[in-house]
Amino acid sequence: MALRRFDIEAGGDAFAFKAETEPTIDFWLGKYPAARKQSAVIPLLWLAQKDNDGWLSEPAMREVADRLEMPYIRVYEVATFYTMFRLKPVGKHHIQLCGTTPCMLRGANDLKQVCESKIGKKFAVTDDGKLSWEEVECLGACANAPMVQINDDYFEDLTVDGLGEIIEKLRNGADVTAGPQVDRINSAPEGGTDVLTEAGLFDGSRNGAVTTLPNLPEPEPAPEPEPEAKALPEEPAPTNTAREETTEEEVVAVAGERPEAAEVAEAERDNLKEIKGVGPVNEGQLNELGIYTFAQIAAWTPANVDWVEDFLSFPGRIAREDWIGQAKVLAAGGETEFSKRVEAGEVDSSKDEGE
Repeated sequence: MALRRFDIEAGGDAFAFKAETEPTIDFWLGKYPAARKQSAVIPLLWLAQKDNDGWLSEPAMREVADRLEMPYIRVYEVATFYTMFRLKPVGKHHIQLCGTTPCMLRGANDLKQVCESKIGKKFAVTDDGKLSWEEVECLGACANAPMVQINDDYFEDLTVDGLGEIIEKLRNGADVTAGPQVDRINSAPEGGTDVLTEAGLFDGSRNGAVTTLPNLPEPEPAPEPEPEAKALPEEPAPTNTAREETTEEEVVAVAGERPEAAEVAEAERDNLKEIKGVGPVNEGQLNELGIYTFAQIAAWTPANVDWVEDFLSFPGRIAREDWIGQAKVLAAGGETEFSKRVEAGEVDSSKDEGE
């Protein structure tokens, strides 16, 4: 597999999902238990790509990671593995040309030359930003080869002239018709079928036909079943509804220096979810360590940071997201852009269950 890197410079510094995408995000998050919401990483990356003009920028991947409370590197791994995710800017109309054997045998190589002559090299974007193309593996329309996918639509049974005309229409803003470009419906024969045309096959009139079966010998009686052995009593299956308690031995084994715990009255505890990177799960784990306030986090030493990152299995995350810097601002009574969004209820990943 080719090395795939994302375009840092073209991605800018920020990304936000479109408001109309939020219900779809909620749908996918609702398909999984809260503790398993990372399973939604592929559909959320796909939605981020759609909201980012057809490609994934690094800020878009970070937004997905923050919503799912995943380490950034895990999301990068998914995005760079699957070629359905594009890591560089593409045109408004991005053409995916199938080059696998059936399409190749039916003229895909000629279609590549059309794309090169009218658009440029693979992944090049035309100066007007309207067109780009790439070659991909099988798109599953082999009976209609050769074919391309343009954004979300299939264009099948293509010829050199036909693809060239489609590209020019897209360049000029004209309408194009997706689907087979010859006289056929879906993958039916061109010009219509000449077999299985009898109406009775489809209108239900043949359903009452009776077929007489030949006389068959009586089946031999089935043998008596063996007595069932008594099953051993089943042990209750382990559940994952609660996080396992961490033993003292495990706590000691974590690298660094454990931050000092504190007893803080519930009314005096801070909403740690106002720190970007701390969701309900992380907040609960910090509370288990006796960390309840911004001031406690603001006072962490590098050894404390190493210990907490090791304990949470998030190496490098605290420094990368600047938890301590955010905590210092919040402990002093200030606000950050992220804390304002949390206060306004705009950050789903910072909401407790039931909100």
